[in-house]
Amino acid sequence: VQLQASGGGLVQAGGSLRVSCAVSGRTDRNYVMGWFRQAPGKEREFVASITWRLGRTYHSDSLKGRFTISRDNAKNTVFLQMNSLKPEDTAVYYCAVDPNMTGGPNLRNYDYWGQGTLVTVSS
Repeated sequence: VQLQASGGGLVQAGGSLRVSCAVSGRTDRNYVMGWFRQAPGKEREFVASITWRLGRTYHSDSLKGRFTISRDNAKNTVFLQMNSLKPEDTAVYYCAVDPNMTGGPNLRNYDYWGQGTLVTVSS
């Protein structure tokens, strides 16, 4: 499984950004996709996940309402729409695959990781 994250960049506080993760190397739909983020000097934290086949989503309570995960089956791509961005959202955003369908916030459930895309929110 290969994951290619993209779409990061510099955005002003209050703005929006959508990051993407293209998935290749897997033809079935029996897995969970997750987004995590890691700010400088902090641990990697869970943002959201989605079951690929049914599209069931799970969002971090602290980010729910501002961040939304979605997928495009035809493009084999998962998105993370981020609205009302704050400087504390500055981080490298990683996508990951859990092939065992466990999902959720535990990063140990995810076996495959993309390279990350940097999101910087200026004040």
